[in-house]
Amino acid sequence: MTMDNLLDSIGAIETLAWNTVGILVILSVGVYLCIRTRLVQLRHIPDMFRSITDKAPSDADGRTRSLSAFQTFTITASARVGTGNIAGVAGAIALGGPGAVFWMWVMAIFNSAASFVESTLAQLYKVRRFDTFKGGPAYYIERGLGSRSGGIVFAVIFIFCFALSFTSLQANTIVDSVTGAAGELGMTDTTSLSWILAVLLTVLTGVVVLAGLRRVAQVTQRVVPLMAMLYILLGLVVVAFNIEQLPAVFGMIFGEAFNFTSAAGGAFGAMIMAGVQRGMFSNEAGMGSVPNVAATADVSHPVKQGLVQTLGVYLDTLIICSVTAFIILVTFPEASVRTETNVGGELTQEALTANFGAFGALALALIILLLAFTSILGNYSYGEMNVLFISSSEKTRKIFAAALTAVVFVGAIIPVDLAWAIAGVTMVIIAMFNLVAITLLGGTAVKLLKHYEAQKKQGIDPIFFASDMPELRNIECWTAEDMADHQTQSEPHHSRR
Repeated sequence: MTMDNLLDSIGAIETLAWNTVGILVILSVGVYLCIRTRLVQLRHIPDMFRSITDKAPSDADGRTRSLSAFQTFTITASARVGTGNIAGVAGAIALGGPGAVFWMWVMAIFNSAASFVESTLAQLYKVRRFDTFKGGPAYYIERGLGSRSGGIVFAVIFIFCFALSFTSLQANTIVDSVTGAAGELGMTDTTSLSWILAVLLTVLTGVVVLAGLRRVAQVTQRVVPLMAMLYILLGLVVVAFNIEQLPAVFGMIFGEAFNFTSAAGGAFGAMIMAGVQRGMFSNEAGMGSVPNVAATADVSHPVKQGLVQTLGVYLDTLIICSVTAFIILVTFPEASVRTETNVGGELTQEALTANFGAFGALALALIILLLAFTSILGNYSYGEMNVLFISSSEKTRKIFAAALTAVVFVGAIIPVDLAWAIAGVTMVIIAMFNLVAITLLGGTAVKLLKHYEAQKKQGIDPIFFASDMPELRNIECWTAEDMADHQTQSEPHHSRR
């Protein structure tokens, strides 16, 4: 089978999966959870910012027993903020026009309820491992739905379809961006540069991931905020350069979003598909990826981590993705002409080059290098939780770390179209599996939300004990012993128990 035939086959599977069940299930679950949680993603925005500052309790030596809310936020942000925000948004505009940006925003708001539910459930059903916690969809499928075999199936699919496939795409985007910048500087043959980058990425990844989750957290909490701010600043400068185009850009985004006259030709459906699919790839809400790290946070109430990860969806799509969209559209208003070219990050790179010359290409290459590299680390963290679900052996974890490192090398040298096609297929498989699980367990998340809100109304800092809801089974953590340190920290606010 030739490369073109392989791409056509994978593309056909991707289109069939999204058109038949993908869009319907994603939107239906999003609306359903919005109703069940009474729009928690809008009602509790102030609590999201308060929850992200909660510190993890420390032992006598000053060492935290697990990750803090902020550390888990940066790890999940590192996986979210990367290829999808830059290459994904560019692809959505190229394939669906400016109206796709609007549907990305809608997707983020609706599906953030799913992000809240999955991360809250991950916290509730987390388990202990050494001096930290582990959890995620495989764990709440086993403990919440009572299916160990279902959890194993999810874990296996996730390891191969998400952790490894998406890692390949991130590595591919790094090489694509850096070689593109080299081309802007006059390098005509970038083949040797591609191989050098592949080797460097492989070595750097191996050094970090073999050390484990805490090392990943140390790297991401330093790199992600800095790179996100740098990219936002770059976007603001581009908009300032082209401020006269801003009203027209908003007009295109909202005007084409409701251009129903194009429905007969299929363009309207293609626009929504591009916005929803690329939006979900970017913010990962409901995909079952973020809960794997959300479970590791040491917080006083499961809902707090649900709120923190909902904030992550907003940061990713409503801010970072919007920056990319405005960079492209204020520079190239003609991007509204749909085309199948420039489906990667080239469109963003061309826009920055048009505004800053070669410096723009170099700046984007650096940003993508660091953000996509931290996305690789974030994907490792997700995969590690599922590997540990199957086997808690440290040897098994290191085998997975080595395998992911090898995938970085392979992903760096395969064609960009193939990387995107594989990611598109794997995303819908994982999303369908997880969305069904969180729909079945949605009532439990709603109970926890009501428990949280009841304590907030009393003016106390919410704290949860498993004994508060004895009807919930298979809860390993949240005992009085687990929560003793949190209770001590909360005493200035209340004197519960």
